[in-house]
This record gives sequence, structure tokens and C-alpha cells, in this order.
Amino acid sequence: MQKRLAGWSYGPLLIVIASVLWALDGVVRRSLFSLPPITIVFFEHLIGTAILLPFIYKKLLAERPTLKELGLMGIVSFVSGVLGTLWFTTALMNVNFISFSIVFLILYLEPIFAITSAHFLLKEKLTKNFVLWGGVALVAAYFATFKGGVVNFATGSGTLTAALYALGATAAWGTSTTLSKMVLNRKSDSVATGLRFMMTTVLAFIGVLILGQSSSLSQPTPDQFGRFIFIALSTGMVALYLYYKGLKKTEAKITTMLELVFPILAVMIDAVIYKTVLHPTQYLAAIVMIMAIFQIAKTQKVDAKPAVAIK
Repeated sequence: MQKRLAGWSYGPLLIVIASVLWALDGVVRRSLFSLPPITIVFFEHLIGTAILLPFIYKKLLAERPTLKELGLMGIVSFVSGVLGTLWFTTALMNVNFISFSIVFLILYLEPIFAITSAHFLLKEKLTKNFVLWGGVALVAAYFATFKGGVVNFATGSGTLTAALYALGATAAWGTSTTLSKMVLNRKSDSVATGLRFMMTTVLAFIGVLILGQSSSLSQPTPDQFGRFIFIALSTGMVALYLYYKGLKKTEAKITTMLELVFPILAVMIDAVIYKTVLHPTQYLAAIVMIMAIFQIAKTQKVDAKPAVAIK
């Protein structure tokens, strides 16, 4: 009992810290705009793996993941690590077309994709409450993204493209939650994180070659390599590690409330740093969307072991 009470003292705090770091990710990542998104994904995971491996290799050997677990983690690495991160980075590269904060607000739809994928892959039931509030959240997300609900085609297809990339990243990260549950119920979070980073590094390198971006591997400047290291030690690997540790000591319902720090801070950063102020209807739609996601999390049945999304 004492251990449980002690956990509550720092679990929520770690989740808040991780959420703050993720909100800052857009600022750090945008400074790498001169590099192809797939190259950014490769280097951030390569450096993260290099830092993480010395600390987890003994655990990795001791836990000996099965072929099935490696296969599941390979799918998670591709869907979440490569596609999710690639689409998120590409969305941020297109913030000329939509607000920086909108990218992060769209990401908050992740629980909808996580619960929906669990329905199809794990046969978990969808409640009427989920269908109702999920629909409200999706409609609100549309109006939060596009001022007055009208797509501004004056910017070409850029506005819609940026929003779709952000939505794609959300779907990728949400779906990977379902697959991650199968691995995390058997393996420690440190081993799961290590496998995700290592496999994503390999898959991202293959992506660099397939997309014909091999020449970009020699393009990063010393300053950009410094950015990659900073990402690994803050908004990337470290933020994910803190989130896992906090989630183990915090109920999923409380975690969802604490994660509201993530999009709210992103909106504040957008206003302060980039001087971007959304239309009042967009702020209203964002509030409705966050309230809808909270309603979903509040009433959704939670497993004994909480789901952890490997982002």
C-alpha cells in the first residue's frame, strides 16, 4: 500500500513532464526543415538507439523476445516509428498551410484510433458512448483545423495535405497502441522501447534507400546533429521513457486528463513563438474536441494492465 501511495507522488508528474516535452517537439523538429523527413526519422532513431542500447542490452538478452513478439514489434516500428513519425514530421514541414498548434490538436484524436483498432484486432466492444463522443470529436477536429469549416484552397492542396499528414500520424500511433499491448504484457517497457528504436532505425534506413534519399545521409550539419541528440535526450527517447514510468503508476483515466497539457501548451507555444492566433471558432472547436476525448476516456473500460502507446 505504501509503495502504491509513493507511486502516485511522482507518476502523474512524469506524465506531465513528458507531455510538456512532446509539446516542444514541434519547435525543435522544425529547425531540421532542410532535411528530408525520412532522413530525420532515421537519424533521430539511430542516435536514440546508440544512447539506449548500453543500458538495456543485458535486459534484452535476458528476456529473449519470441519470433511473434519480434514480428509484432516490427509492425509497430513500421506503423508507429516510421510512418507515424514520418507523417508527423511532414505535417510540421507544412505548417505554412495550417497552424503549428493544429498539428498537435489533431494528434489528440489518437484514442479514437486506438479503441477502434482494438475493436477489430482484439475484439474489444465499442460502447455507444464511444461512437457518440468519437463522432463529436472528429467533427470538432475538422472545425478546429479549418477556419469556419472551409478548406482554403487558395494555398493549393497544402492546407488539406498538412492536415491529412497529421491525421495519418494520429491513426498510425493510435493503431500501434493495440499491437503494443500484446508485447508490453510480456516484456518490460525498457526492452519494448529498445526494440522499437532499433527496428525503426533499420526500417527508416531502408526507407531512405527506397525513396532515393541516400545522398541526404551526408547532409546534416554539426548543428543539426546536435538537434538530433537534443531530440533523443528530451522530446524523443527520454520523453517516452518518462511517460512509461509515469503510466505504470497512474490510472489511465487520470493519464488522459494530464495529457491535456500536451495540446494546450502547443497552442500557447504557437501563439507566443510564432505569433499565430486561431479564429475563435477554432478555439471553441478545440475545446469541444478535448472534452469529447475526455468523455471517451472517462467511461471506456480499462484493462488491468493499462495500454501503452509506443510512439
